[in-house]
Amino acid sequence: MEMVATAPATLGPAEIGAFAARAERLGFDTIHVSETIHDPFTVAAFALQATTDITVRTSMALAFPRSPMITAYAAWDLARLSGGRFQLGIASQVRGNIVGRFSTAWSEPVSRMADYIRALRAIFHAFQTGERLNYVGAHYTFDKLQPYFNPGPLDHPAPAIWTGGVNARMVAMAGEVADGFVCHPTSSHPTIMRTQTLPALAGGSPRVIANPQPLMAATREEIDALRDTRRSELAFLYSTPAYRRQLERIGVTDLGALEQLVPQGTYDEIPEVLEQWYAGLCDGLTISLPAGDDAALAELVRQCRVIPPR
Repeated sequence: MEMVATAPATLGPAEIGAFAARAERLGFDTIHVSETIHDPFTVAAFALQATTDITVRTSMALAFPRSPMITAYAAWDLARLSGGRFQLGIASQVRGNIVGRFSTAWSEPVSRMADYIRALRAIFHAFQTGERLNYVGAHYTFDKLQPYFNPGPLDHPAPAIWTGGVNARMVAMAGEVADGFVCHPTSSHPTIMRTQTLPALAGGSPRVIANPQPLMAATREEIDALRDTRRSELAFLYSTPAYRRQLERIGVTDLGALEQLVPQGTYDEIPEVLEQWYAGLCDGLTISLPAGDDAALAELVRQCRVIPPR
């Protein structure tokens, strides 16, 4: 099972290096860098420079405020910098953020996202081969890339392209065009994955990362102290109508029923809990990286890595 450490959104370029180096020491395979209050490509660059082996993946950079060409240049630079350890996670976000926070036009997101990913692949191909760029899609057209503007080939394959989503059409699109799919926290419950996500992805074969954000700590008392904070986080997530429908599918009407929504346990217990929830259901799991006993956390990661993937 691929083990992914989710970098806190507050970590900027000055802080991410220490986090990334620690995650690598603890045995994680991948670091996820979000786009929340920092530029994800800048943060990813500092994470890559602080490490030697771990993969760094944006999860997720926002597509629509950026031209696919701008995104392609950033991904190519990070892939070259890291010797192939960078992977591009890119997603649509919701209309309110794209229009209100980024002042960017909104259009039908599923077909636009598919077109965006296909455009990226065409640009990557032109970068790698030097062949003429001639991509014509429903939303994006690219027909000019003079040699002066082509960064040239990498010594390794182009970055893998990951995406995410919640509604069935967006998930099915990911199955058709993406290399990997990261489940949103509100759709990482095993019930949602079995009944909704995996059937929708069946049109393709992307790798699937579940994002359960387990509630875990060294002791039961510490877990109890975290419950109110987690309920507040979930209340914010589920305030979005597109996400709140997931509660109905799980059969939960009260966020007080935290044990039904997220896996939880002490560091000693959580590997077995995660195996019960996710064995054979996904290819990887994301967990947080709390302060604490690194020896215990390294053992936790080691045990989780042997959970059977799908």
